[in-house]
Amino acid sequence: MKIVVLIAGLALIGFIGWWFFGKHQVAQANAKVNDDQQVVDVEVKGGYSPEVVVLKQGVPATLNFTRTDSSSCLDRVVFSDFGINQALPQNQKESVEIDTSQSGEFQWACGMDMFHGKLVIK
Repeated sequence: MKIVVLIAGLALIGFIGWWFFGKHQVAQANAKVNDDQQVVDVEVKGGYSPEVVVLKQGVPATLNFTRTDSSSCLDRVVFSDFGINQALPQNQKESVEIDTSQSGEFQWACGMDMFHGKLVIK
C-alpha cells in the first residue's frame, strides 16, 4: 500500500511540474493593418487568447479585450511598461490603446499577476 501511495505522489509531483514549468503551445496573432490602424481581439477566458500579439512599429494599435471568465483574477489587465491598469468588465469589449513607437517585447498580466501575455512590436 505504501508503494502505491508513493508512486501516486511522485506522479502527482511530476504532473504539477509539467503543468507549471513545461512548454505549452501558445496562441499568437499578427495584427492586420487597415487604414493606418491595427486592431487585435483578445479573448479573456482562463487566460488570454491569443497569448502573444505581434504589432507593427509606428502604426497606432488597439487591443480589444473581451472577458467571459467570471474569475476576479482576470478582471484587470496590466501593461506595466505602458502604465496601463485597465478594468475588464465581464461580457463587454474593452479597448486598450497601445503606443507602438518603440520596438521590443512587452509583458501584460492580470491584476494578480497570475496570467500573462506578450506584446511584440517590430
